[in-house]
Amino acid sequence: MPVSRPRKGAQQKRQRTDAAERRAVEAEFGMQEPLPLWYKIIMFGLMIIGLLWIIVYYIAQGTLPVAAAGGWNIVIGFGFVLIGFLMTMRWR
Repeated sequence: MPVSRPRKGAQQKRQRTDAAERRAVEAEFGMQEPLPLWYKIIMFGLMIIGLLWIIVYYIAQGTLPVAAAGGWNIVIGFGFVLIGFLMTMRWR
């Protein structure tokens, strides 16, 4: 039995609904435009600053970067790194 061709109106309606479904899925899963460059720079910058903070603390044997903070310098360094890693969750 031969298959009939769909009408043009039905095909256009199907294309509109497909596009609407695609937009709904993109909105639901956050698949939108990529993040701006400044966000990526800050994200990687925080991770690098945290790593350098910890390295400087160990190399300077606790006298740098902030001598008064003492062992808290490690917490500060890991704090920078943690904030940078938390920012990666929004990366698209």
